[in-house]
Amino acid sequence: MIEEIAAPLARDGFAYVPASHLRPVLEAAGLQDWASFAASWDDLGLDTYMADGGRYRKRRHAAFRVARGVIERKPHQAHYQSRDYNALNGGIARWFEPVTDRAAASPALRAILATCWALFDPLSSAPSPISLWHVELHQFRIEARVGAEGRPTPEGMHQDGVDWALVLLVARENVAEGETRIAGPDQAPLGSFTLAEPMDAAFVDDHRVFHGVTPVVPVDPARPAHRDVLVVTFRQER
Repeated sequence: MIEEIAAPLARDGFAYVPASHLRPVLEAAGLQDWASFAASWDDLGLDTYMADGGRYRKRRHAAFRVARGVIERKPHQAHYQSRDYNALNGGIARWFEPVTDRAAASPALRAILATCWALFDPLSSAPSPISLWHVELHQFRIEARVGAEGRPTPEGMHQDGVDWALVLLVARENVAEGETRIAGPDQAPLGSFTLAEPMDAAFVDDHRVFHGVTPVVPVDPARPAHRDVLVVTFRQER
């Protein structure tokens, strides 16, 4: 099953994988207790680093080391991107609240990380195997209100300055839009899709493509509205 994800990712630089295809892959890697893992998005801290002044994004962050499939959490650290990759919020060390110990140890998360390694490592191994990966994960909640859209990627179409990335939908509550768009280095469109169901996912080769997501807006203005995603990045440690 994982080969069905690897093929378009190697060919096109990205792969959209619906939940119906990804869930069996994650279950084979040990997926359990998804509901408890997804519920951890109800306990995220406000992202206070938004240079656009927005207060629509909540998040937690963690770093891991993955070596030959062995997953080890690193001490909590800042998230840093240069302004070359994030013109809006880059250039500073951003300290976010850490992913909780319970979420970090979740079988659901461990299955996701193991699947990412099983996918990314072979695609990166020529001419020799990659021995060590620096992995960062971000729990994001983007909230939307009437007159205040939620922007999943306020920096616009971008690369993350890593080797590979996964964007996994956890939940959509009372939101519309939020289309994922993929483009080449020349910004020519390569594809678009909407992550609509929990475990719908996008895998991207960060060297080859740019990605971005259109703003989300509430469907029913009287109800809370949010889009929850898990973003996982893999960067070879040198």
